[in-house]
Amino acid sequence: MGIFERYLSVWVGLSIAAGVLLGNLFPDVFTVIAKLEFAHVNLVIAVLIWVMIYPMMVQIDFAAIKDVGRKPKGIVLTLVINWLIKPFSMALLGWLFFKGIFADMVDPQTASEYIAGMILLGVAPCTAMVFVWSQLTKGDANYTLVQVSANDIIMVFAFAPIAALLLGLSDITVPWNTLLLSVVLYVVLPVIAGAITRRQLEQKNRDIQKWLGHLKPWSVIGLLGTVVLLFGFQAQTIIAKPQAIVLIAIPLLIQTYAIFLLTYLVAKKMRLPHNVAGPASLIGTSNFFELAVAVAISLFGLHSGAALATVVGVLVEVPVMLSLVYMVNKTRHWFDETPTSSAALSEEK
Repeated sequence: MGIFERYLSVWVGLSIAAGVLLGNLFPDVFTVIAKLEFAHVNLVIAVLIWVMIYPMMVQIDFAAIKDVGRKPKGIVLTLVINWLIKPFSMALLGWLFFKGIFADMVDPQTASEYIAGMILLGVAPCTAMVFVWSQLTKGDANYTLVQVSANDIIMVFAFAPIAALLLGLSDITVPWNTLLLSVVLYVVLPVIAGAITRRQLEQKNRDIQKWLGHLKPWSVIGLLGTVVLLFGFQAQTIIAKPQAIVLIAIPLLIQTYAIFLLTYLVAKKMRLPHNVAGPASLIGTSNFFELAVAVAISLFGLHSGAALATVVGVLVEVPVMLSLVYMVNKTRHWFDETPTSSAALSEEK
């Protein structure tokens, strides 16, 4: 483990501070970068995420992906958490806090918009960053790809109906260009690039792990650059509305840790291998923030409480997910008695 990986939380903390500082010192620069987008997908962020996940895609053994379907419990767990539990628990927490606990601190209209933003986050499971969290926990790269792909397929059909149900709206318009572009950019193209690279390395008898070792620092640089930009984009909001951000962050944090613990403990009960249980739990807790932000802006407006709530989701995600990665790695021994992938495969035949 290199210095980047060993002290990753320190680098992320410094990147958050740098983003907030630079965003307030040079707001015009970040405004220009923020405008470099297509279909609500920021192109600079897209490049940085690509730098992050491309090496992870090279690790995928596509010949082994067919075996994933023979051990479906991890996939079923991921889908149940993401689509039957997470959206509804997010809506419940939003209502509990902003219609109950925080009712005297926020006006009713703004409270409703905060709840709407939280719901949109809850209905949008993550697509890209999951690969980062999976790698940091030594997750099964093949299995993670299938889990993410299954989520993406269901999201195409389920996002609008569930969002409409929980928001009480009948005219939810899914920004298909944002959804499809993100899936292509963060899943399809990296998978293709990774497969081509891996095949070339194998044909030349190159050591794939050694080659990936040279790319690891670039993955971390991509992550840190993403953090700097995300916090830089919202630096002025962080300074201008600290109370609102704290209020929104509280139920989001409770949701994140609760969903993680539920999924992780169920995975242990199901005797899933650690390299499947870890990513499955992290997939259930992270969010597809580009989609959530885009829908919030289109439904409620750029300066609405809903848009702010989705932005807060972006701000808390990286540090919170790093804390969960730490928990997954520290509890690896919980799964010592769990069958290995091959044993689990035999058990489920």
